[in-house]
Amino acid sequence: MTLDNTRERIGVQVGLGGGYNRNPTRLIRREVQIGHGQDAVDMLIREFDLETVFGLTPGTEFSNVV
Repeated sequence: MTLDNTRERIGVQVGLGGGYNRNPTRLIRREVQIGHGQDAVDMLIREFDLETVFGLTPGTEFSNVV
């Protein structure tokens, strides 16, 4: 998955808001972490302010999310 595709997918989840969209966002970030590394995940967290929106903090390991 490209980072542009990821931005689109996360943007949709953020736009929908609500707690139910937190888990799909975590799964998307897991894919990013595996394919692009932790720095890319942290960048997306900051870019979409996912800490405020979903409570997801930079530095969190997501490779074990299923």
